[in-house]
Amino acid sequence: MIRFSSRVLLVLVLFSGSPSAQRGGPIAQQLVFTPYHASGIYDVGETVGWTVTPGPTPPTYAYKWTVRRNNAVVLKEGKLDLTAGKATIEVVGDQPEMIYVAVEAYENLSPDAAAPAGEPPHFLGGNTGRNTGLYAVGAAVAPTKIGLSTPRPADFDDFWDAKLAAQAKVPINAVLTPVQTDVPGVELNMFELDALGSKTHGYVAKPAGDGKFPALIQLQYAGVYALNSHAAAGRAAEGWLMINVDSHDKLPSDPSGNVPRGYQAVGNTDRESSYFLNMYLRDSRALDYLLTRSDWDGRTIVLTGGSMGGQQSLALAGLRAEKISAVLVCVPAGADSNGDLHGRKAGYPNWPTVNPDVMKTALYFDTVNFASRIKAPVMAGMGFIDTISPPAGVWTALNQVHGPVEALPLIESEHDNLTPEKGRACPARTNEILGQMVHGESFTPKALQ
Repeated sequence: MIRFSSRVLLVLVLFSGSPSAQRGGPIAQQLVFTPYHASGIYDVGETVGWTVTPGPTPPTYAYKWTVRRNNAVVLKEGKLDLTAGKATIEVVGDQPEMIYVAVEAYENLSPDAAAPAGEPPHFLGGNTGRNTGLYAVGAAVAPTKIGLSTPRPADFDDFWDAKLAAQAKVPINAVLTPVQTDVPGVELNMFELDALGSKTHGYVAKPAGDGKFPALIQLQYAGVYALNSHAAAGRAAEGWLMINVDSHDKLPSDPSGNVPRGYQAVGNTDRESSYFLNMYLRDSRALDYLLTRSDWDGRTIVLTGGSMGGQQSLALAGLRAEKISAVLVCVPAGADSNGDLHGRKAGYPNWPTVNPDVMKTALYFDTVNFASRIKAPVMAGMGFIDTISPPAGVWTALNQVHGPVEALPLIESEHDNLTPEKGRACPARTNEILGQMVHGESFTPKALQ
């Protein structure tokens, strides 16, 4: 997995227009939320709620709150009254769902803090990493029972099996270029492979010398950037045969290539032209190449990634189910793409719901439709207030997996680039599992507490 600091830096660049990317210090916390259930998980029929108290910074704003089912359907609204020193926000969970509560500043309590005449008020603070005065809290109601919002296409398997069969006829033609690394005891190369309709690029790293090693395939989060070769070499130093795959048809050392910034929208009205078609096929071609290497141990192949890297990991695990040993993903994107049509807020790649052709195409690249093909054990972390990889979609995908799963709730976390300190449990758990598997142990998912 790319080191977390590198991931945060890159995605902050992508979000450089947001206040969170520009702030230099901690965000002032005017409110503290204590959930009725510390786990953040409730049964159907239970009251989902939070006790709200003033935070370390005394409140200078008045707040209103909105409770939404799956961050889409408004269930309840109100204003926060802290005159008694505390308040509550609660709602009965009446079906399997994610509950999202937005707590927004709407008025300055101090005249001195008021905006100049004619200007809208500027509210600071919050817990979502954006420093806009917005707080959010989330909870899950019977999340293991959240089902598909949209039926899986009847020809989904036929479509992808045909693409894999066509790619199998294309010779891999691997070209390796040695790369210098300051990580001792490691051999590092850049690779280029022929895939169906494009080329696959990335880094391959291994412990120096002879031997056979377990394999780790890293898939990349959203954006266009140079890959972190040092991180790939670091994994090899731990004992992995490491394959770090670029999401795009470009050199992994190239920070931009000839990739459109809005690539996720390219060809999104047709499954034959969607940008994600070649992306997923490139991922599969990297696996093809791994299988040809005599230094792979012949047993272990782990997929890992965050956000769009988690999306690609789940897709590849479904495409090549027989080959994968484990899938370890944090806040995976690309799930429940049609959710906005069915009372669930969808996230990245943010396909427009107003175009029926886009919505139809999206289903062929949606992780929930690959998940039922996955046979390997899966660990997935989801942020309960994540608006980029909404948790309802992550749960939906996990609930389609036929094998064992480990759901890792990050109940205070937005997307991990926005609130990295709240999402650290997922990369920590990933590293714990990898530390076991590199020594030959199998991954046994933990039950949801």
